[in-house]
Amino acid sequence: MGRSIIACTPLAFLVVGSVGLFAGVCTVIYCLHGLLHGRRQKIEQPTTANASGTAAAAMINNGSITPSLRSLSASCYSSRRLGRQRSESSSSYMEKTQNFSLSELVVATNNFSVQNKIGAGSFGSVYKGKLADGRQVAIKRGETVTKTQKFQEKESAFDSELVLLSRLHHRHLVDLIGFCEEMDERLLVYEFMSNGALHDHLHRKDNVEKDSSILNSWKMRIKIALDAARGIEYLHNYVVPPIIHRDIKSSNILLDANWTARVSDFGLSLMGPESDQELMSTKAVGTVGYIDPEYYVLNVLTAKSDVYGLGVVLLELLTGKRAIFKTEEAEDTGPMGVAEYAAPLISAGKMQRILDTRVGPPEMHEVEAVEVMAYTALHCVNLEGKERPDIVDIVSNLERALALCEEFPARVCTNRFSIPPKLRFPC
Repeated sequence: MGRSIIACTPLAFLVVGSVGLFAGVCTVIYCLHGLLHGRRQKIEQPTTANASGTAAAAMINNGSITPSLRSLSASCYSSRRLGRQRSESSSSYMEKTQNFSLSELVVATNNFSVQNKIGAGSFGSVYKGKLADGRQVAIKRGETVTKTQKFQEKESAFDSELVLLSRLHHRHLVDLIGFCEEMDERLLVYEFMSNGALHDHLHRKDNVEKDSSILNSWKMRIKIALDAARGIEYLHNYVVPPIIHRDIKSSNILLDANWTARVSDFGLSLMGPESDQELMSTKAVGTVGYIDPEYYVLNVLTAKSDVYGLGVVLLELLTGKRAIFKTEEAEDTGPMGVAEYAAPLISAGKMQRILDTRVGPPEMHEVEAVEVMAYTALHCVNLEGKERPDIVDIVSNLERALALCEEFPARVCTNRFSIPPKLRFPC
């Protein structure tokens, strides 16, 4: 009997070992299957998101050219990043900006009286106010709305400006002082720009005459254009990640007590892609007459969309005409854009026909400066974004134009417009 037990022992070990080996192999296979399955899910998830994004974009575009998947993913990434920054940076912007109570702002604006209303922004009305410490401010109050969609739009615009402006500071951007969030009220408090909006000085009859001695000089108009361009340059090239304003227009360029121009109203702004080569797909927003035609048609946003809006502002400064106006010569044709009106005449060398007569003909030393500004504007309003100059080149050309206004060449000038001046970007 002892011999039989001894003889069976190797067989028992063999059976037990085989069972253990089989169980171990099954365990390894199961783990590998789970790992591969989980990895495949992670790889496939963005594809699913992109597919749904493509379908959504096709519905929005309603048959127009649908942006690429890369564009859509860039847009989704930007939106998520904005939301994430709103939540993650709540403490940081609380430190940089003052949290006002609604009662403080009611007192500052005399209960938001009509007499204190000075304009409107991307999500509400703007009121002049005086804080308890004596500071004059501009208070933007979101409209009181009941519909859920309208409230979400107001909330989105409020969040966008608060998140973006709380981390920006530049002498050519309007500074954010504080904010207020109480129940359904959303208010933003800015430094007060005592000389108002560029649009009013160019186009409101009561302001045109009053400020003729200030704004009706080519040197001053070129300086304002340069100030605005420097503000946009800061957004595009020095902020990380860069910011695309999306609503550059003369009513969003404000003038402080020293007549320094500052870009305002960031309610429609978005954080741009890290690379200039990337595109963002988003439903086109902006103001008629200033919105980039390429962005409007394709829903593809780049920094060059801001360049187009700036180009329209430059043409407003040159011509004194609104972005959209009705021509006296051809009343039957209806309204036309200032870019449509001025660009062909600048290209044909007939610049003297477009200049604002309120300023008068350029002096001898101003002729080339006005040419530089005009041909810069011409390139800015090119229909194709890739053909428009970068903002750094626009700043360089306007700096040159301003310098030309401040010097008196020894040579005699004929006070006539000649061939296009040499610009930093290709003509």
